[in-house]
Amino acid sequence: MRGATRLRDAIQIPRVWKYRALSTCRNVTGSGIVHQPVLLLGSGAIRIGRDVRFGWPTSPQFHTGYIHLEASGPEALIEVGDGAEINNNAYIKSEGAGIFIAQRALLGSNVQILDSDFHDLHPDRRRGGQPAMAAVHLDENVFIGDGARILKGVTIGSDSVVGAGSVVTRSVPAGVIAAGNPARVVRELRDAADRAVSAR
Repeated sequence: MRGATRLRDAIQIPRVWKYRALSTCRNVTGSGIVHQPVLLLGSGAIRIGRDVRFGWPTSPQFHTGYIHLEASGPEALIEVGDGAEINNNAYIKSEGAGIFIAQRALLGSNVQILDSDFHDLHPDRRRGGQPAMAAVHLDENVFIGDGARILKGVTIGSDSVVGAGSVVTRSVPAGVIAAGNPARVVRELRDAADRAVSAR
């Protein structure tokens, strides 16, 4: 087992350093615990809390992918709270409104979080128009399943779970499970034991 861990590190550590060298965001605070490479881009700010984990060695695409955090414009901001865990190949991009991930949040692999449409939706203004933007908030201890997409203006209430593959276009209250495309509340987390299971 130790030999496998040493081999994993020998392969992964140069990749981590490569993506660090490719990162262009200069307004970064914190660094987290990096298992999978993290690419930090943009002219905005990225704030990483204490004990934030990036990547998971036993999840898919650990050795081939990377985690993408981009605060693209000067007003853009991504904040990741203490103890959050972001799994392999997550894609988090703020164009200006801001993305706020509270402490102890769990994000599955291939999760996407976006605070903008990035293009005006009207055909005549799609190039050079003003895209719609709105902040995204993931409250404390949320659990976002693999492949879920969280779109602009959404708040996920504390302790809530978003099912794998869901597309979240509207806010989700605290203490529920939401799933589907578009995501909707399918049930409440009934008691303290249920909430504890969701946080694992």
